[in-house]
Amino acid sequence: MADEPNLDGAGLSIAVVVARFNEAITSRLLDGALDAMRRHEVGKHGVYWVPGSFELSVAAKRVAEGGSHDAVVCLGAVIRHETDHYLHIATQAAAGIQRAALDTGVPCIFGVLTCDNEEQALARSGGSRGNKGFEAVESAIETANLIRSLQTG
Repeated sequence: MADEPNLDGAGLSIAVVVARFNEAITSRLLDGALDAMRRHEVGKHGVYWVPGSFELSVAAKRVAEGGSHDAVVCLGAVIRHETDHYLHIATQAAAGIQRAALDTGVPCIFGVLTCDNEEQALARSGGSRGNKGFEAVESAIETANLIRSLQTG
């Protein structure tokens, strides 16, 4: 049986990088992220906006390199619509965010919705399927606490 997650945000600083594209969805994800930070008493946070999900990774890497945040949460919404463009954006956003984390050693959390339609995105950004922004912050807190314990341990 796995240990309970350490969701104590006291003493942590978490950055949130948010895509402006599909802002009707991403602003709801941000609301969920900020709610999670309040509930888990995250000591400090910063919010940074980028044009779209493709730009999340470069901003996440730069924020992580700054050394003042224990984790970076990346929020975006990529919706399928009629072409394969969404697939390229979602794939590159995921790969770039992972690379930012691996290159810097700072947890960079993938909080990008990849949905077939707007209804699914709304359901996952504060609707019937919860708020993935909230969940992304919980992942950031848990991972940042684990990294801290491994450094001191």
